[in-house]
Amino acid sequence: MNAVYDAGVLIAADRSHREIWADHRVRLELGQVPVTTAPVVAQVSRSPRQAQLRRFLRGCEIVGFSPEQAHSVGALLALTRTQDIVDAHVAIIAALHRFTVITSDPDDLQLLSNHLEQPVPIRGI
Repeated sequence: MNAVYDAGVLIAADRSHREIWADHRVRLELGQVPVTTAPVVAQVSRSPRQAQLRRFLRGCEIVGFSPEQAHSVGALLALTRTQDIVDAHVAIIAALHRFTVITSDPDDLQLLSNHLEQPVPIRGI
């Protein structure tokens, strides 16, 4: 099962959370490349001294927020009456790749997923 990481996963990795690192290592050993988004990285990245975060991200694909996705993100936020652009983008990227979202906020991501044409699995940490 490949995954899209939200900000909570990156924060946990930066804090050397063993379970997050072990799960990440297993994915890499299976040849899977976890995905996160540039807006998620922007939420978490605060200093070039975050060595653990930067090391964790070396094993990830970081996808941008394309202009084409802006309308999809806005429409999903309208459907769910929510405001978190980053979470909506994570949900849309997960649906695009048909990956599971790994998140510290499963309730919010599940709400977003439920309103996608192809809902995605959500796994909390």
